[in-house]
Amino acid sequence: MTSLDKPTEDTDQTQPQDARAVTEAALFEAFGGVRGMVETVVPGLLFVTIFTINKDLHLSAIAALAVSLVLVVVRLAMRDTVKHAFSGVFGVAFGVVFAMFTGNAKDFYLPGMLYTLGLAVAYIVTALAGVPLIGLILGPVFKENLSWRTRNPGRKKAYTKASWAWGLILLAKCAILFPLYWWADTTQLGWVLVALKIPPFLLAVWLTWVFLAKAPAPIDVFAEMEAQEEAQKAAKERKAAALAAETGEPDGGRHRREA
Repeated sequence: MTSLDKPTEDTDQTQPQDARAVTEAALFEAFGGVRGMVETVVPGLLFVTIFTINKDLHLSAIAALAVSLVLVVVRLAMRDTVKHAFSGVFGVAFGVVFAMFTGNAKDFYLPGMLYTLGLAVAYIVTALAGVPLIGLILGPVFKENLSWRTRNPGRKKAYTKASWAWGLILLAKCAILFPLYWWADTTQLGWVLVALKIPPFLLAVWLTWVFLAKAPAPIDVFAEMEAQEEAQKAAKERKAAALAAETGEPDGGRHRREA
């Protein structure tokens, strides 16, 4: 191997590593990372813990809603993104309303379960329709928007596989939770639901990473637009320079024409 071959080999080894690092960072950003997972688990964990101890629906619901609001306030104070914390507040708020309205503590979990079921169906339906939901979610994060639909078939295939993975994993989760909603008591349902918050999510994220790490690199449409704007600007400057050369005036005779 010559010295000229070695940089090429290093580059070939580095590019896949860079692509995987970019994929990991994008997934971390899109799904909130460790902090997002904590914000998802804590309200439900607090609710089931308090209810297990004293069976007080009102205290459990208020505590869960209060901690959700605190998480949002902390995000705002740190000037961090609040989309994950806000989604947690809305989920907890719906659960509190359901449970208070029916007087059944198990209904605190029902909105989240219905949301999970709807999301599972959305992943599968969009994958079947050729517009996988995970691609719609991650496209802007990777700065590719919807370019993967028509210009990057390998990436579209990866998004489709990932959407199927998310849909089937969430359906499996629903297959466990909904029977428990009917047959188990509140504490049993609550602890199982808390236990199933993170593992299915991590499995789906890991599979998404696997599919995307093997897919072609995303097309940076933002960089393309910037390059196009720069090219148009350069073309205008060349045209102005050519006009100036023809007229013998630095501004291409603009002032003379205006006069």
